[in-house]
Amino acid sequence: MAGSQGSTLAIAVCEAGGLGSLPAAMLSADAMRAEIEVVRAATSRPFNLNFFCHAEPTADAAREAAWRTALAPYYRELGLDVDAIPAGPVRRPFDTDAAEVVLAFRPRVVSFHFGLPSPSLLDVARRSGATILSTATTVEEARWLEERGADAIIAQGLEAGGHRGQFLSDDLSTQLGTFALVPQIARAVRVPVIAAGGIADAKGVAAALALGASAVQVGTSYLLSPEATTSAVHRAALASDDARHTALTNLFSGRPARGIVNRVMRELGAMSDVAPAFPLATAAILPLRAAAERAGSGDFSPLWAGQNATGCRAAPAAEITRELAAEL
Repeated sequence: MAGSQGSTLAIAVCEAGGLGSLPAAMLSADAMRAEIEVVRAATSRPFNLNFFCHAEPTADAAREAAWRTALAPYYRELGLDVDAIPAGPVRRPFDTDAAEVVLAFRPRVVSFHFGLPSPSLLDVARRSGATILSTATTVEEARWLEERGADAIIAQGLEAGGHRGQFLSDDLSTQLGTFALVPQIARAVRVPVIAAGGIADAKGVAAALALGASAVQVGTSYLLSPEATTSAVHRAALASDDARHTALTNLFSGRPARGIVNRVMRELGAMSDVAPAFPLATAAILPLRAAAERAGSGDFSPLWAGQNATGCRAAPAAEITRELAAEL
């Protein structure tokens, strides 16, 4: 939930008995340290540090130029200079700086998205004593993670909001719904399985556990909580009928992620061959997003959400956490 939460939400979930998570993909090492110190000062409960572990892409000038050409009409519409687009990635992978932070603070849990970091970096995380989690979207990915020492596997169904964790294949036809994926992964591996995607209430939690999960991971249901940093336009979309229509898109980052369908997704197509590789697509979208949001529009915003937004409501995170656990 990078971009939609920080330490405040993580603390609230921890204090209510859940495992709060602090997303680190958009934080510098110094910012990460500051956020961890806030969490440590507010709760003695375990928390999770979450990282992306993608490979840095090779710059492709031709593709970048094509992407800017595709976005140029929107820049003109909003009175922006397409030649002033900043370059560079917005999200960073787990690197030596992040590994040093993990070793210094020794969180109880560290989780990864897009596979696992290099063996040397993973070894640093292990030396911290952390339990290592990572996301699988197929049985093959789950087995790959188990073979490389993941302590538990997050089975991310196709319903889940935000970025797909897939890493062994780019083929979206391999992606399964949560309640088809969880039992298959649970049968294929020996480590605990954590179900993610489309789980929005206590009955969903119970169903996931009945299918072989040991725990669940919930994101969308917290996006309207006061502790979340969800933007005003994102909150408005989540509270509207628009939240019923989500799709996978690579327009906002270069990698498939599920969000509420908006103007740019409808007009350019949710999945585009022109968008630069992850995470380079973000830079050119950011000025459009900022200008539109100043006018109260989410036309160019990544409105991340899962397919089941029924549990997403403006309630305290602690209340949401307790309700999810009501039937346990």
